[in-house]
Amino acid sequence: MVQSECRLLRGLLGFICLLPVCMSTDLCISLKTVRDNLNSSLRRRFMKMNFPINYTIQVHYEEVFRLRNISRLNASNEEEPVMQRDLQDLWLWVSQRGIKRVLMVLPERHPTRRKYLSNLENLFRRFEEIYIKKNEDEERVLPDRIQNIWDRLTDQYYEGWKSVTPKSILDNCYRTMLCLFKECFKEDDNYDYCVLNWKKGKKTT
Repeated sequence: MVQSECRLLRGLLGFICLLPVCMSTDLCISLKTVRDNLNSSLRRRFMKMNFPINYTIQVHYEEVFRLRNISRLNASNEEEPVMQRDLQDLWLWVSQRGIKRVLMVLPERHPTRRKYLSNLENLFRRFEEIYIKKNEDEERVLPDRIQNIWDRLTDQYYEGWKSVTPKSILDNCYRTMLCLFKECFKEDDNYDYCVLNWKKGKKTT
């Protein structure tokens, strides 16, 4: 009886130890699905060709989240270091807001809404569920640089607007994703996607 209980306890402990690994695997699988739906041909077809030439929409300055923003936020600050989780949180929220910005200007029957963005929005929701479960036990205080961005993004009276093309929203989403979640993609490609010299036609389009 005692031996059976010990075996059961060891099995339970082993399962608990495997939970973070399984959760991390699920997160990467979900994120790779997002990546596949952000590929260059789909972005070009639905976010450029389906819109008038030089068409732009209005977003907040903080909703334009590029690699250079990551580099700037990662600049050394020993008193208030920015954690990778902080940047990942910011990426997820900004990306979802960017998709909503485009959906707001699209008619219900627009092909980009029906055949692409609605599905992409659902994929982000699924990823968010896994991401939140993975990180729900972490408690931390946001550094001022990150908190200031959150405050501006949630301020309904904030007037810092910028004109961007719909495609550029997803271009930035794709590039920063490959940088901030590179652990999920290192088995597919060892390239360092956090570098700033993105060139047309090379890896990154």
